[in-house]
Amino acid sequence: MTAEDKPNVLIVGAGIGGLLLGALLEKAQVPYTIFERTSSVKPLGSALMIGNNLLPVFEQLEIEKEFIALGKPTMDCSIYKVDKGVPVHQTTVSFQPHIGYTGYKSYIVSRPQFYDLLLNQVPSHKIHFNKRVLSVVEAEDKVTIQTADNSTYEGDIVVGADGAYSAVRQRMYETLKQEGKLPKSDQEELPFHCTCLVGQTEVVDMELFPEIKNDMSPFFNTMSDDSPFTWVVFATAQNTLTWMVLHHLDKASSKAAEEQRFRESDNSEWGPLAAQAMCDQTRHFPLPVGSKKFTMGDIYDWTPKTQISKVMLEEKVFQTWYSSRKVLLGDACHKLDPSGAHGAVTSMHDAIALANLIYALPSNTTKAIEKSFAEYQKERIPHVMESFKNSQDLALFMNRGFAGTLAMWIMKKMPDWFWAIALRRMCRSRPQVGFLPLIANKGSIPAEPSPSAEKARAVYVKRLAAKAAAAAKEEPSAV
Repeated sequence: MTAEDKPNVLIVGAGIGGLLLGALLEKAQVPYTIFERTSSVKPLGSALMIGNNLLPVFEQLEIEKEFIALGKPTMDCSIYKVDKGVPVHQTTVSFQPHIGYTGYKSYIVSRPQFYDLLLNQVPSHKIHFNKRVLSVVEAEDKVTIQTADNSTYEGDIVVGADGAYSAVRQRMYETLKQEGKLPKSDQEELPFHCTCLVGQTEVVDMELFPEIKNDMSPFFNTMSDDSPFTWVVFATAQNTLTWMVLHHLDKASSKAAEEQRFRESDNSEWGPLAAQAMCDQTRHFPLPVGSKKFTMGDIYDWTPKTQISKVMLEEKVFQTWYSSRKVLLGDACHKLDPSGAHGAVTSMHDAIALANLIYALPSNTTKAIEKSFAEYQKERIPHVMESFKNSQDLALFMNRGFAGTLAMWIMKKMPDWFWAIALRRMCRSRPQVGFLPLIANKGSIPAEPSPSAEKARAVYVKRLAAKAAAAAKEEPSAV
């Protein structure tokens, strides 16, 4: 494929996955445009935990140092359970061996600051805001999107990176359903078992929290003794506290069910008032850290109201990730429980695999594109399902019933050698970008092969050889 034949990629959604895909396509010199339905992205939320499975790519993009400057190293999770109003330490889950296995630490990074880091990798003129997608139509080996402002954009590929309620997925599934090609499970609503408050405080005097003011501190997970809540607190390198409070529901719900409840009762479960109500309900929850008896109420008081939001935590892996020239990425095709801290990671791994395969496309025909999308899903689905299962397993610790008690007992009694096996398995997936200089393995456990990276690498080497040969022909003969 020549430079003129490179596909034009339309990315719908300027979230973390969409931005990373744009940054990678920028390096690959593949034309792309990002469309975001809002006037600006407000990356609410608390923090991300990112480590060995993404840092090699950050090195390739030459943003590793910037990322590390934003992050706070953390390799442990301290778990507490409230007993008679006092948080009592249960166990500490350590990820320290990962440093030796991979050569990288893990970092807690403020989600808004990490978002801005990725945003800076994409030229501003390649992101269009206020572009809500209404339709996605294919005709004559092209795909066209129409936005709410009556604009149309034509490309070779449309990537739905627009979240759990993806417009691209909805349009794609409507067509497949009419054709009788959509699996029954993909027609079902996204279920959720938790709602969650998330936020980030203003700068806090870390002298008040001696347990977390050091360079490398754990994050703290506390479970209630008499109510279905779990609260988590992290420290950032900027001396803020990021936090989330999870409400574990008695039974699964869905967005459709919540909307129906709203229509019937005229009492929304979402928005600023609902977030404030949940804050009021949970203010008394004690923190396991601090020089005095702090509660979540203190955390809320230190957090700007605009930085507090209530969200639903859906869980689902869709079967259908692509159709013809349309493909899904991140939450649009798999939504994970945050307990495993893998939601953003899996989204970015999707972007890496997809960028590799787009770079390596042999042609812009629908057949070639769909074949690459099939390779993309085949490579990614085992990792996504593993992360999905890990997230559900880790969520068991927060269960108030027998399953939670058993899971906690197993973790406390687990031999070091068995935990080491689990840790080694967790760090195998460290994909890289095949069309950028590769990063040498730094730890004792090599990364597992990435088919998309190997395919992109082969094309990259071939193109380099072709350029060298062409340059040699143009050089004047020696006299």
